[in-house]
Amino acid sequence: MGKLLLTCLLVGVVAGLAGALCGVGGGIIMVPAFVLILGMTQKTAVATSLAVVVVSGLSATANNVTSKSNLIDWKIVGITALGAVVAAWYGSDLMRSLSNQQLTKIFGVLMIVVGARMLIMK
Repeated sequence: MGKLLLTCLLVGVVAGLAGALCGVGGGIIMVPAFVLILGMTQKTAVATSLAVVVVSGLSATANNVTSKSNLIDWKIVGITALGAVVAAWYGSDLMRSLSNQQLTKIFGVLMIVVGARMLIMK
């Protein structure tokens, strides 16, 4: 149990830092770590990552709200959250209907496309 606890804490630290620094929610760190290190299925890794992202996102948001920087654009949050909430509800149904192999391929392609775009852009 000690190794599992340490692994989960380490994944959480890396994901939380990446999420706070890059706004990625940490899922790009957690999903592969949960699958490759903890041996979770892709579906379980995605669902678990989403639950962790809620908690880590609230923590970072609370810190950003209490800072003097006023970095959050609440109008954009409201509009974007509306679309995201609806899409996430139906997306989680779609995720459960896909096989773990299909989901892994979708995740991998998304990571490659987004990564390549970020490297190419200024």
